[in-house]
Amino acid sequence: MRGFLQSITLVAVFLVGLFTSRPAAAHGSLRERIDTFVRAEQKRQNVPGLAVGVVSHGRVVLAKGYGFANLEHRVPVSKDTLFQSGSLGKQFTAMAVMHQVEAGRISLSDSITKFFPDAPTKWHPITVRHLLTHTSGIQDLEGLLDVRKDYTDEEFAHFIYELPLEFPAGLRWNYSNSGYVLLGIIVNRVAGTDYTNVLGEHVFRPAGMKTARGISEADIIPNRSAGYRVVRGEVKNQEWVSPSLNTTGDGALYFSVKDLLAWDAAVAQRSILSPESWQEILSPVKLNSGATQPYGFGWEILERNGKPLHQHTGGWQGFRTAYSRFIGDSLSIVVLANSSGSNPMTFVEGIAAIVNPALAVPPLTPIPDLEPQVTARLTTLLEQARAGTMEPVEFAYAPWWFWGQAVPFYQQLLQSLAPAGPLVLVKREVVGDDRLYTYLVQFGPKTLRYRVSLIPDGRVSAFRLNEHIP
Repeated sequence: MRGFLQSITLVAVFLVGLFTSRPAAAHGSLRERIDTFVRAEQKRQNVPGLAVGVVSHGRVVLAKGYGFANLEHRVPVSKDTLFQSGSLGKQFTAMAVMHQVEAGRISLSDSITKFFPDAPTKWHPITVRHLLTHTSGIQDLEGLLDVRKDYTDEEFAHFIYELPLEFPAGLRWNYSNSGYVLLGIIVNRVAGTDYTNVLGEHVFRPAGMKTARGISEADIIPNRSAGYRVVRGEVKNQEWVSPSLNTTGDGALYFSVKDLLAWDAAVAQRSILSPESWQEILSPVKLNSGATQPYGFGWEILERNGKPLHQHTGGWQGFRTAYSRFIGDSLSIVVLANSSGSNPMTFVEGIAAIVNPALAVPPLTPIPDLEPQVTARLTTLLEQARAGTMEPVEFAYAPWWFWGQAVPFYQQLLQSLAPAGPLVLVKREVVGDDRLYTYLVQFGPKTLRYRVSLIPDGRVSAFRLNEHIP
């Protein structure tokens, strides 16, 4: 991918210059370059259908569908095709919450036991803000629910009551769908109606999102896309889940690329809510230590090329979504795909680099290793992963699935590879209170990206191995 992006850099620079002198001609050329890239990437990823929207300096450069919304009926994707939001819907749940805040029904500092009086007493320190920023400590329910069972709001809440707290509220950040399920229930309770009705009246309608809505399996919904997955090389329909799992605040919406382009204009104008509410939404959360974590209310708060980048992704039931706003470059990109195996961020990154080569993700190259003792320890940890001898005492805040699923997977993967070469440090970051180390490791002809996070006391909080694609 990066090789392709590097090969078009000179062309993209030329296009930027041309745009300055001849806007109409350059705009057409830029659109053609993006269109060519999207078609090639769609083919490479084997995505049945997707919709792409690109806005540059307030002008829509591209709003287009590719491939099929429904393979069985051969229905093409259009600008009006509805895709499931996945977790991209979280920023809308946050909007519903903030509307209630502005109406005086909720305070960000409210303990959530105000809305769940039968909740465990250990929940009292958890506030609405903690839920919005994934700092509540409540374990993520993903993978734990019975997806074939219908749950009421009360049953969802009681299911979450039984989940352990992974850390005290505000101590750390850990992505938790549980928190946004609870936020949806809170809005339902204080507004006296479903949170999607709140969104319809107070967000979708004023933003001009004419077809955005909650998911319903029963309703006749024009332009609804089907979701797909690949099983042993064969494309299959998405797996069925109970209707109630598509009513929750963690991401249960339909929208089109036209809807999200309208939403992008509302975000750019900071409309619908007050400036103070938008400031809350788009500010990184502060942990108890005072360190900041790059997440607001349903938005990742990042940087690219020294400028702000606000974005989020989603994935659910055969759909993958991504929405990125490169603030300093006045560039917004929306990608909606109907394949669980797709990677919409690859489309986003490719398009961003075409518009402005300075936005290309920089390649991972070796940096000075100033902590050889850490590298030596993580070399040992990698060999322990291969041997299946990693010790839980060395880890902190590992998710419930790590030891039962991830560790056996990594052991099998490593045992299938040649012995590891030396760890080559390519990135060292501080995220929240954690130190995150990224290495490239050669295993014979194969290179893996090895990422480990360490908390201040030195224990491991994250361990990941991924194939490295230069």
